[in-house]
Amino acid sequence: MHRSGALIRNPLSFLNTSIHSTMATAALASVSVPAVVCGKPAFAEKKFLGARVAAAARPQASKAAKFVVKAEKSDRQLFFSDKAAQSYLDGSKPGDFGYDPLGLYKPEGAGGFIDPKWLAYSEVIHCRYAMLGMAGMVAPEILGKLGLIPAETGLVWFKTGVIPSEGQYDYWASPLALFWIEVVLMQFAELRRWQDYRHPGSQSKQYFLGLEQFFGGSGDPSYPGGAIFNFLGYGKDEKSMNDLKLKELKNGRLAMVATLGFFIQAMATGEGPFQNLTDHLADPFNNNILTTFGKIGGSF
Repeated sequence: MHRSGALIRNPLSFLNTSIHSTMATAALASVSVPAVVCGKPAFAEKKFLGARVAAAARPQASKAAKFVVKAEKSDRQLFFSDKAAQSYLDGSKPGDFGYDPLGLYKPEGAGGFIDPKWLAYSEVIHCRYAMLGMAGMVAPEILGKLGLIPAETGLVWFKTGVIPSEGQYDYWASPLALFWIEVVLMQFAELRRWQDYRHPGSQSKQYFLGLEQFFGGSGDPSYPGGAIFNFLGYGKDEKSMNDLKLKELKNGRLAMVATLGFFIQAMATGEGPFQNLTDHLADPFNNNILTTFGKIGGSF
């Protein structure tokens, strides 16, 4: 009421205020504020009631950056692999083809009872034993048939005393005594190998006939290296060493399968592996796996 009364008493003051407000609005409307966005003016001038006003320009649509993820092709061969196995078989170990049907290498496999690290280590050791054993099983038979060693020593592997009922060779001691000697020697070697696995490099700190300096190892129990275990100096660089590791595993796995085949051949034919090979090459149609198993289970 006080303000309304003042306007009624002095109408000129209201008119004067309105005129000043209109002039200020026109002055502001005539001013355009230039701005640059992405190299173009952000406002365009337009006229409104005779005055220039700044109209906002249409925003420029920015080009969205494309981000594409492409899976890198794996260099390793994958045989019968599945996604579940590849989730923990990452190719970091030699001989890893992404194949683990029993899930033995799975970190939580078998309730954590089986250690994947120990499995990888034990496979390498078994591969080496199988290669040595396979050579020892077939070499006397081959050398004997070629006449390079006396016939009495060129025996088939299962007639050397390993299976007493199949025959034995006249060694300097009885086969039973030799068996226990081998058990003691192998136990000693295996115990030291186990200690080196649990504590790599520990064998260089224990006295062993002055040879402990050669048992320092490389930090990896599977490949100790050094003047004794790598006296030829193979694997000068990482690539060549990885290639040799893969070749060793491939040959070792083949040797394990071959050793099993030697046992099956011996039970099926009563002959050694070299004799089985020569018989097959001489008459492949009558001497093969089908005819052999046919003789065991009856003719087809």
